[in-house]
Amino acid sequence: TMSLREHALSLFRGAVGTVRPAPMLKRALKLQRDGCPQLLVKGQAFPVKRDLYLVGFGKAVLGMAAAAEEILGDHLTRGIINVPLGIQESLQRAGMQEMLLKPHSKIQVIEGAKNNLPDEEALKGAVAILELAEGLTADDVLLVLISGGGSALLPAPIPPILLKEKEKLTKMLASRGAAIQELNIVRKTLSMLKGGGLAQLAHPARVVSLILSDVIGDPLDIIASGPTAPSSHSVQDCLQILTKYNLLHNLPKSVEMVLSSSPTKPTAPENYSHVSNIILGSNTLALEEAKRQAEGLGYAALVLSAAVQGEVGRVATLYCQLIQLVCLGFASLRKGPLSDELRGNLLQLAAELQIPGLDLDEFLHTLQGLGPDRPVCILAGGETTVQLQGTGKGGRNQELALRVGLGLHKAQATGASSPQGRCEILFLSGGTDGQDGPTEAAGAFCSPGLVAEALQEGLDVEAFLRNNDSYTFFSQFQGGHHLLVTGLTGTNVMDIQAILIRAM
Repeated sequence: TMSLREHALSLFRGAVGTVRPAPMLKRALKLQRDGCPQLLVKGQAFPVKRDLYLVGFGKAVLGMAAAAEEILGDHLTRGIINVPLGIQESLQRAGMQEMLLKPHSKIQVIEGAKNNLPDEEALKGAVAILELAEGLTADDVLLVLISGGGSALLPAPIPPILLKEKEKLTKMLASRGAAIQELNIVRKTLSMLKGGGLAQLAHPARVVSLILSDVIGDPLDIIASGPTAPSSHSVQDCLQILTKYNLLHNLPKSVEMVLSSSPTKPTAPENYSHVSNIILGSNTLALEEAKRQAEGLGYAALVLSAAVQGEVGRVATLYCQLIQLVCLGFASLRKGPLSDELRGNLLQLAAELQIPGLDLDEFLHTLQGLGPDRPVCILAGGETTVQLQGTGKGGRNQELALRVGLGLHKAQATGASSPQGRCEILFLSGGTDGQDGPTEAAGAFCSPGLVAEALQEGLDVEAFLRNNDSYTFFSQFQGGHHLLVTGLTGTNVMDIQAILIRAM
């Protein structure tokens, strides 16, 4: 029989595979050539009367563009994509030819946004995209490819604002504690392309956006700052934020000019009737595929949520308590004081974490209805946050796995009432882009025995965690056997967690 580790790895690979650019586009996008050519996207038809153009920006867009060009063939007139600096070389090195454009491609590639920060190269690409969009007619179709990281690759401040002025303002806001949502509102207000700007410039052409979401809940106006989605914010919101952080009175002249001459109301949604925004890939879709595969392997599979967020230590506690609850079920101790206490703790934790759309009560009810002998697989996704205190090397997924390992160890050490003894347990957390923090790992696996074994080898898990050094721990422990290493995947729909439990 396969080990839980092999199962977890296969589920993770399946989930990532389903949101990789090529399979994702090939499933969703077709070109019907007979009669009047039509672009078919997930069952919606868009007639191609004249020319078909393509633009794109984001970390996964190169692979998306390569697949799109293959599907569109000669119907594609011209394209421009803005992608992160060095990505073509990384994909070449990783042997991922299918993510690269063919030698005589009609799509021009511009690389920029070094270290995910807007720069002059990214600006060049943004201006080229802007000029292409402005020149379109009512008979043209503009296909827009969008993925995470698109925001830094699409800087086009409204003249006369200079890129460095906009950057300086963003940095000042950040240093005063502005939240990412607030930064995005200010950026959008000062941008030609964000907040629906690209869609407006492309009018009256038909705009079809294909989106790979790396944001919890897939909000169209937040992914890559929503270049083709109506903005729900106005200049008033921007002014409020600048006032809140006491910046209204030392703005560059250019920013003052733009703010005073901007329309006070956001563009009305009916002005977007020429636009279709279609989410092609998301954490939810990846989890659905993992669930399908888990069921194929004989698990009772449940998806907890695709929107798990919050501080990594608290999320680890949530997972540890869920694992203990499942183990109680295997030990036929579903009813009883320990079970009630765990349920109470879980409901309180979930309320504190405020995971959008999670009905934990119902989830626990379903969990309790499972037969006692079937192995259980709980899947979840989203993005946790790590408060950096140390100087170690790691990422949120490796730290989450290590914290779950520690939590399970402590629960087992608290005595005979621990229900874990009769269960085989594996926890996996991984980033779907194949990178977790500044390491070559995508994440890590852990099981309850991990910490006890590490202690025998003289490794102090809590010290590694205090130093945010999960990667060094996993590298030293059992020769890195617990690290999840996938290499670059060319996609990104945040993180995926899997809990696998079977009776011993």
